[in-house]
Amino acid sequence: MKKKASLLFLLLLSAIILLAGCGTSNGSGSGDDQDTFKVGLEAGYAPFNWTQNDDSNGAVKIDGTSEYAGGYDVEVAKKIADGLGKKLVIVKTEWDGLVPALTSGKIDAIIAGMSPTEERKQTIDFTDNYYKSNLVMVVKKGGKYEGATSIQDFKGAKITAQLNTFHYSVIDQIKGVSKQTAMDNFPAMRVALESGVIDGYVTERPEAVSASNANENFAMVEFKDGFETSEDDTAIAVGLKKDSDLKDKINEILKGISEEDRTKIMDDAIVNQPAAK
Repeated sequence: MKKKASLLFLLLLSAIILLAGCGTSNGSGSGDDQDTFKVGLEAGYAPFNWTQNDDSNGAVKIDGTSEYAGGYDVEVAKKIADGLGKKLVIVKTEWDGLVPALTSGKIDAIIAGMSPTEERKQTIDFTDNYYKSNLVMVVKKGGKYEGATSIQDFKGAKITAQLNTFHYSVIDQIKGVSKQTAMDNFPAMRVALESGVIDGYVTERPEAVSASNANENFAMVEFKDGFETSEDDTAIAVGLKKDSDLKDKINEILKGISEEDRTKIMDDAIVNQPAAK
């Protein structure tokens, strides 16, 4: 009986040790998560972010794929991850899925050319700005709208912008405009412009520079009499969960990136962006 009892005790002890080992293994996995900085972005909004096939020009592999992400946002994300002492993980996410991915914990931050609008601030928090831009229009080169100097010159024009952005809402400031259905992404808008489905789309200056550099048929229109926007609309910041303890740390890191450095990062991104398709 004693031998059987001892054997039973040893079996129970082995099971406890095994379970404890499994628990330690799971704990280690959580630790790995704590050592990463998971950033969500579209990888489709050049020069802020894009997708490419290799790691040239400092691109970072997209989690779960064989592709890489490059661009201004990626370079900023790399600096933030370094400052936090964490490994950067890029999570390619559709624009509409970015905020849900953040609030659900799938990602730690949104670094995707996102403006800290009042509407978004109701759901998530934002850091200090890491870029500021102006709204412009991308049109066909040589077309009737290339010489526009005012947004009102687009009366009757077929104009669109990206879905769920303030870019789309400002189109209403153009009197008599033919406001088209919002589109999911910028590649779709470029195709629509090329084919004549639209006469132009509203965007930020860096994307417009990229579009016109990548396609000789496109031109960027800057305005003397432009769209009315708020400071938050034209600024770009890192999106974080409400009351995230990363906010102060990231703000300190952003303070260390000078305006000169930010300009150089953007200029390099515009040069390095892949050609539009």
